[in-house]
Amino acid sequence: MRNLLLSLKFKGTPFCGYQVQKNGVTVAEKLQNAIEAVTGVRSDIKGCSRTDSGVHANMYCANFKTESKIACGKMRDALNFHLPYEIVVYDCREAPLDFHARYHCSGKEYMYLFHNAPWRDPFVRNLALEFGYNMDISRINRAAAHFVGTHDFASLCGAAGGAKDTVRTVMRAEAIREGEFVKMFFAADGFLFNMVRIMVGTLIWVNQGRIEPDDIPGILDKKDRNRAGPTAPAHGLYLNRVFY
Repeated sequence: MRNLLLSLKFKGTPFCGYQVQKNGVTVAEKLQNAIEAVTGVRSDIKGCSRTDSGVHANMYCANFKTESKIACGKMRDALNFHLPYEIVVYDCREAPLDFHARYHCSGKEYMYLFHNAPWRDPFVRNLALEFGYNMDISRINRAAAHFVGTHDFASLCGAAGGAKDTVRTVMRAEAIREGEFVKMFFAADGFLFNMVRIMVGTLIWVNQGRIEPDDIPGILDKKDRNRAGPTAPAHGLYLNRVFY
């Protein structure tokens, strides 16, 4: 028996998220189909995280156990042959038999991508949030700095999350401008349901002057979802890195 760790990239636009579900096509379903086509067995895949419908990944990790003796490089290429264009396996390697892509993950980094210009970019449709207003990076980062550290993020958790423990440790929260694009990065030991998208929506409020950068600690202290900003659209969000 072998335990293979796959590293993927995917464009989330055509999929109803990663996790297999009854009401739509998902990344996991397509990956299971490809593994079955290559190995002849429909394997149980362990993914590192759930992702919402339309969310993308620059790095997503999943593992599965197999009796197949196909070498890792050839397994990668064979899986890519059977996967749709929007999903690619860029690495395949052996992992210990007890390795689990989710439970052994020590943290994740997400990126939220804005196209920040007075005109649309037709080449980033469904890949970035079009935002034609000025973005004050300094002001945004003064607010984002309050997210860093160990806090109760109940105010930034979607109602459907149902998490009993809403305390997380954030290691990075910052915005960077690259020409017409603004990238917001968030790294933490874990994230609550919709947490990153709500952080982004709250920082948009800060940028718009609806709240001040120093209002963030008070929003966190209230533990009230109604105090934070809106949930930003899914199509600007990327799972950027996974840490083990």
